[in-house]
This record gives sequence, C-alpha cells and structure tokens, in this order.
Amino acid sequence: MTSATIIALPDATDRALIVATQSGLPLVPRPYHELAERLGISATEVMERLTRMQQNGIIRRIGLVPNHYALGYTFNGMTVWDVPDERIHILGPRLGALPFVSHCYRRPRYLPDWPYNLFAMVHGRSRAETDAQVEEIAHLLGADNRGHAVLYSTRILKKTGLRLGNRGD
Repeated sequence: MTSATIIALPDATDRALIVATQSGLPLVPRPYHELAERLGISATEVMERLTRMQQNGIIRRIGLVPNHYALGYTFNGMTVWDVPDERIHILGPRLGALPFVSHCYRRPRYLPDWPYNLFAMVHGRSRAETDAQVEEIAHLLGADNRGHAVLYSTRILKKTGLRLGNRGD
C-alpha cells in the first residue's frame, strides 16, 4: 500500500488572504494582525495559512522588495556569468550569500550569442562601488569565471507577484 500526499487547494479564505497581500503586507507594526482583522480570522490562522500555502507551493515566498533607488542605490546591475554548469550548484549559493547581492539564479545559455548561465543582481551608490562588487564576484569565482557582463538598470521595473482577481468567492 502506498501513501499519497494530499495538498489542500486554496479555499475562499486563502484566496481572500492572497488578494489582501498581493500588493504587499500592510506597513504597520503587526501586519499579520492587521490582515487577521480585515479577514475576520486570528493572526495565528493568517500565519498558518501563509505557511501552508508556501509549503504547498501555492506561494513561493514572503519577502521584502525594496525600492533600491529610494534607498540611494542608483547603480543597480544584473551581473551575468559564464561558469561551468557542473559547478553552478556550488557557485550560485556563494554569490547569493554576498551582502550586496539581492538575488542570484541560474538561467539557460543561448549559444552562440549568450553564454551566461549564472545571474546575480548587485546594488551600489556609485559606479565605483558596483564595479568593486563585480570584481569581488570575479575574485570569488576565480578560474570558474569564463566571462561576464554587467547589465545596468536604466529605470525601475514594476515588481509584482501572484495576482488574483477578487471574484467574491
């Protein structure tokens, strides 16, 4: 006999919670309590539902999305690196752990025009600061760095996560 994993699909309260948080958590000292009051449930239930939906893959993560420009980080660059595929599982976490890297991930190469497979977003208050961060990454990668480029941001892109319409169900 085998056992099956049962994943609870979002119910009406889960959907209402997703709609209530899709533009971000309330900017108050106790955001889960604020959501609980809006939805008519306890703060504990809000946290349990969010945790369950995350564990079930309905939501990927709950995280901060800062406006780097408003914080004074006006030199934001996506660094792209050509590293050996067989070492990316080691190198990616090393880059992602750097304090100036906000996100780091693997992407497919598109040869011959695009050899890069490891991406890491860096943020600085000056071009010199960002250039120093790129050099630090290059040093960390050492011989695994087979080439790189930096794609600097020229404007803020809209950052959004899961979006559901409020259908009233």
